Amino acid sequence: MRKVAVLDAGSGNIRSVMYALQRVGAEAFLSADAQEINKAAGLVVPGVGASRSVLEKLQACGADKIIRARIANERSVIGICVGMQLFFAASTEHGGCRGFGIWPGEVTALSAPIIPHMGWSPVKAGAGTKLLAGIENERFYFVHSYAVQSDSFSALRELSPQRRPVISTAKYGSEFVAAIEEGALAAVQFHPEKSAQAGMQLWENWVNNLA
Repeated sequence: MRKVAVLDAGSGNIRSVMYALQRVGAEAFLSADAQEINKAAGLVVPGVGASRSVLEKLQACGADKIIRARIANERSVIGICVGMQLFFAASTEHGGCRGFGIWPGEVTALSAPIIPHMGWSPVKAGAGTKLLAGIENERFYFVHSYAVQSDSFSALRELSPQRRPVISTAKYGSEFVAAIEEGALAAVQFHPEKSAQAGMQLWENWVNNLA
């Protein structure tokens, strides 16, 4: 049974995430302790709220350093919603903040008649995806007002071939990054823990690919 740490930084649908991971056979536990998290095969970074607020919570408990260390050591991490957005260079939400800068691109406000984007939307799976294997044509549940939109795709695609990520997209007003995968790091804008059977399959895919 693979051990998976769910980051406890006071943000996110932690109970739903824990339940989903346990249902697909992971030994999930909640922690913000670096030593405990280091024992896990995977780390889940949830995030609900504004980017700056979530980032400040991560920094307050030292979780930003834990995340950076795992990524630097190529140990599996997955971000959800704002947990995904923080892996990019910056966000313009609520006055703006810097992200971790793992991927280039800026998180900007969606332009659509109704905001936030709340509900089920189809995701166009990127070629070579492991995260969406077997669920390439499914719908997933979104709740967000900001995203990495199509004008940032060029920066992602200009990364060297050795580290070019797999990008899956969705559309709400404009096209945006719905999921992204690069080596041990993955992230999704939607909420797999709220996405019924498709979400469960995604969690199973991720857990089964843990080293």
